[in-house]
Amino acid sequence: MSDFAIDLKQVSKRFILQPHRPFLMTELAKRVVHRKARKAGNEFWALQDVSFSVPKGQAVGLIGGNGAGKSTLLSLIIGSSHPTSGSVHLQGRIGALLELGAGFHPDLTGRENIILNASLLGLSRAEIREKIDPIIEFTELGQFIDVPIRNYSSGMHVRLGFSVAVHVEPEILIVDEALSVGDASFQQKCMDRIQEIKASGVTFLVVSHNMDTVRELCDELVWLNHGRVHMKGPSAEIIQAYKDAQ
Repeated sequence: MSDFAIDLKQVSKRFILQPHRPFLMTELAKRVVHRKARKAGNEFWALQDVSFSVPKGQAVGLIGGNGAGKSTLLSLIIGSSHPTSGSVHLQGRIGALLELGAGFHPDLTGRENIILNASLLGLSRAEIREKIDPIIEFTELGQFIDVPIRNYSSGMHVRLGFSVAVHVEPEILIVDEALSVGDASFQQKCMDRIQEIKASGVTFLVVSHNMDTVRELCDELVWLNHGRVHMKGPSAEIIQAYKDAQ
């Protein structure tokens, strides 16, 4: 068995960019005839040859400017997208808080979404019954837990998503900038909970533009730039290099 919870080897992700134009039959004919040339001319590589590993029980952060490829990389790690080339290997149950409302059904209540998400993450009915009250209590949503989440604010989405993610007993927890939304007291509550989970040996992958956050949570950092790994190493060293480059 590998000592790595997350292991990426030469991961690349390509998108084909399609311009939006009025559709004509002549355009269809051109697309069929010139398909190969069109694809070659509209390729966008969001990631190229990204390789790094996260040892079990460690916390690694991803940093980089907008468009660096962080969100694309996270989508590959959680399995919502697949690499064009390379490999992504995981060992352990994942809990992920990637974006506001990710995985939630807007017409279901907060309580119903907890049950749905916990089921999708592999919890049994007995486990869900055991955990649902602590999940709800942590959210501090009160009576809004039984309101359809289409009526939730961004901060309420974060409370619900974070609480589900940290209560399913993940072996790997992925957290991004969603923690920066919401009031300061709940942000601190989340950070305290993350520190508890980290101390228990859970593996972390943290994405943030906040250097104080990654310095506090992460043992090492991976700096992405234009879809490639620019630097990786101890947090203090990478943060200083990143700040010097700004």
